[in-house]
Amino acid sequence: MEMQPGQMAYDRAITVFSPDGRLFQVEYAREAVRRGATTAGVVYANGVVLIADRRIPNPKLAEAASLEKIHQIDDNIACATAGLVADARVLVDYARLAAQVNRVTYAEPMTVELLVRRICDYKQQYTQFGGVRPFGTALLVGGYDDSGVHLFETEPSGSLTSFKAASTGGNKGPVMDLFEQKYRPGMDRDTAILLALEGLRAGLDEGSNLSQVEVCTVEPEQGMTRLAADDIQKYVARLPGTSTTGKPARS
Repeated sequence: MEMQPGQMAYDRAITVFSPDGRLFQVEYAREAVRRGATTAGVVYANGVVLIADRRIPNPKLAEAASLEKIHQIDDNIACATAGLVADARVLVDYARLAAQVNRVTYAEPMTVELLVRRICDYKQQYTQFGGVRPFGTALLVGGYDDSGVHLFETEPSGSLTSFKAASTGGNKGPVMDLFEQKYRPGMDRDTAILLALEGLRAGLDEGSNLSQVEVCTVEPEQGMTRLAADDIQKYVARLPGTSTTGKPARS
């Protein structure tokens, strides 16, 4: 994002619009998301799969399980996060509290869309008042309720969009291109997991592989299920053009 000299005065305060109607702090928060790890979600016939790339700073010493990118919010809802990890943790805690308050108040789980709107209302407040900054994180929220299976993307601005398949975070362009080509409504669980893994692979940096990814599914009756590392690698081995290292095979 290039900024003209005359626009420099408008990027200091979140409450000040530039003459062309932009809030630069919100755009900077989007840039923080673009610098984050890639996440993706795919809706299938009876659920939704969420997948996230773990960027481990020191693979030999860091405990991979401590770098959680997929979080359970309620029995029927989970999310994958991209951007600033600490900001994501605060939003996840807020979402969990909202879901539990709804259960206590109405004796039923919160619908996916209502929860996403609560998260986005909270995010939007941090774009309107001085002395705060926007959340530098985007959430892919997937789950089910009485109206079906849903996948939503939330942005730092507080906007939300529902998708059949989506990606956010770093290098999401190739992931979305692949989803547009290969997504088919009504696919089964295995096909959706393979599509999500293939999409994430398309967005990885050169030299990276799928050895440190998180995958979960959310289905009615089953709830949220995290895939074990061994099971994930079995799916990776089934991807078209995959070598034994989990990287795309070169011709």
